[in-house]
Amino acid sequence: MDTVDKPATLRDLLGADTIAKLKQQAELLKQEEAEKQAAKRAEAEAARLAEQKRRENDFAYLLEHSNVKGTKYI
Repeated sequence: MDTVDKPATLRDLLGADTIAKLKQQAELLKQEEAEKQAAKRAEAEAARLAEQKRRENDFAYLLEHSNVKGTKYI
């Protein structure tokens, strides 16, 4: 059986502590991205609620979007 030397990989060339630091940094970046996404969703939800509240105070909007027909009460 021949023993063939495998080429050195990046994992072989880097020390274990360097690999651990890279993994930790990648996890930190993922966490930061998740926090940004959550903040973006919360901001969009707040904007949606503000728009809904504004529309609830707009009589013309409510009148246009109501299901009640005026002829029913005449």
